[in-house]
Amino acid sequence: MKWTTVKAPPDAAVPQPMTVRVQSIPPRHYFPEHFHNWNQMVYAISGVLTVAAEGQSYVISPEQAVWLPTGHRHRVGTLLGAEFRSLWIANDAAKALPSVSTVFGVTPLLKALIIEAAQIEGDNDEDGYRERVTELIFDQLRRAPALPGALPWPLDGSRLVSLCEALYANPADTRGPDAWGRELGMSERTLARRFEAEMDMSLRSWRRRLRLFKAIELLGGGLDVTRTAMEVGYSSTSAFVFAFRGEMGCSPQAYMRRRGNSQKVQ
Repeated sequence: MKWTTVKAPPDAAVPQPMTVRVQSIPPRHYFPEHFHNWNQMVYAISGVLTVAAEGQSYVISPEQAVWLPTGHRHRVGTLLGAEFRSLWIANDAAKALPSVSTVFGVTPLLKALIIEAAQIEGDNDEDGYRERVTELIFDQLRRAPALPGALPWPLDGSRLVSLCEALYANPADTRGPDAWGRELGMSERTLARRFEAEMDMSLRSWRRRLRLFKAIELLGGGLDVTRTAMEVGYSSTSAFVFAFRGEMGCSPQAYMRRRGNSQKVQ
């Protein structure tokens, strides 16, 4: 299906020291490749974003964000729709933050601060409240842990895009490399080589990471563990819990409790 361009705001100005970008992005819409003369934290409070920067592409959930230093070219879109709440940050305010594009974890506190900053954006700051919220956000950004395990995504124009979009829409899809190779007009071996070359992991490993990614998204949206296990393609709740524990070091229930969203294992 075709993607639609989202126009950048015509009145963009240098942040002093921070501007919160608030926008609802419909499914299959994107901002074309561009750059800023300031830093950006690409983030959505709900939905999933696709971010391409410096020859890499990946998807991020509301528990993740991408830090883009000044001048770094990037493209941002969403397959299923997202509530965009990214931050523009002046260079002087970002001296202690990374100088390279970085995927990092977003804590419940940082998310709450971003939501608050968006609500008071543009308000009179006579009592200094907005400034204090901004400083707390900067403090949280300096403490944010980098995430090496973000879900990779194929770059625009790759023949793998349709495969990844289909599996993202239906993680329970059981088709393997042979079936997908026929779908894409290539041999199983060619598909396996191309996938590993573009994504730096096998299709099997990527599918396992995708299921974990989608599971966290569904659990965060309030779906119970049993339904989540079925939605992402596990044959039983126990198999899902075992796989989740192996990847995350804890059960889904314990993970969501730490995130401030406890779910009951059924």
